[in-house]
Amino acid sequence: MKSIFTFLLAIVTVTTFAQKDFQGKATYMSKRTMDMSRFGDQMSEQQKKQMMARFKNYLEKTFTLNFNKTESSFKENVKLDAPGTAARSWGSNNGQGSIYKNLKSKEMIEDVEQFSKRFRVMEAMDQPKWEMGAETKKIGQYTCYKATMVKVDNTIDWGSIFSRRRNTKKKDSTKTATEKDAVKMVAVTAWYTPQIPVSSGPGVYFGLPGLILEINEGRTTMLCTEIALNPSEAVEIKRPTKGKEVNREDYNKIVKEKTAELKEQFKSRRSGGRRN
Repeated sequence: MKSIFTFLLAIVTVTTFAQKDFQGKATYMSKRTMDMSRFGDQMSEQQKKQMMARFKNYLEKTFTLNFNKTESSFKENVKLDAPGTAARSWGSNNGQGSIYKNLKSKEMIEDVEQFSKRFRVMEAMDQPKWEMGAETKKIGQYTCYKATMVKVDNTIDWGSIFSRRRNTKKKDSTKTATEKDAVKMVAVTAWYTPQIPVSSGPGVYFGLPGLILEINEGRTTMLCTEIALNPSEAVEIKRPTKGKEVNREDYNKIVKEKTAELKEQFKSRRSGGRRN
C-alpha cells in the first residue's frame, strides 16, 4: 500500500510541474537580531528592551515570493508603522521594494527606495558558488537539502547610526589601503527542496536544484511558512520599470556614502544636545 501511495504521489508531482503555466506563491518570515552591545554601558537593560521593541518592524518582516519556471518576484508585505516607532524617524520606506529574477535572461532587478529616492538596481545573475551538502531536514511537508557559500556582505547596518559607543581605539596608520578597504564577507546557509524543482528562492538567492525554503545569512533568517502551487488566482510577476537605473556597484557606493553622512549628522545632533 505504501509503495502504491508513493508511486501515485510521484505521478501527481511530475504532472504538476510539467504544466506549461506552472506557478506558485511562497510566504517567508524574516527575523534579524541586533547587536545591542554597540549602545555601550550608557543604556540600561530596560532601555535596550525598549529599543528592540521600537525596531521590531525592522527586525521582523514577512515577504511573498511569486514564481514560475523562469521568473520570480520577491516583495515585502508592507504594514503601517505604529506612531512613534523608530522606523518613522529615519524613513519608513527605506529598503522596501521588490526583487525580480529571470532565470532565462539571467537578469536580476531590485526595485528599492532608499533615502527618499527610488532606485532600479540592475545586476547580472552569475551562478552562485554553492557547496552542496548531504544533510537534510524537513520544512513542513518538504524534504530539504543543505547548501552553503560565502559572499560579500552588503547589509546596511542601521543600528550603527544610532550607536552610543565611542570609538576609543587609535587609528592604525600602518595599515595599507588594501587592509582599510577590506571587503566584509558573510556565511550563507540555504535549505532547498527538489520536490519543487524551481531554481529560485527568497531575496537575491537562486541557483539550486529546487526552491529555497530557508536562508540563514549572518544575523538574518528567512523561513518559508506557506506554499501554494498553481493557486486558483494567478500570481503576478512584474519586471520593474520605475526608479533611477544603477548597477549594483554604484548603488552600494551611494548607500555607503549616504549612511556615513547620516551617522555624522546624528553624532553632531547628539553632541550639540550634550553641550546644551
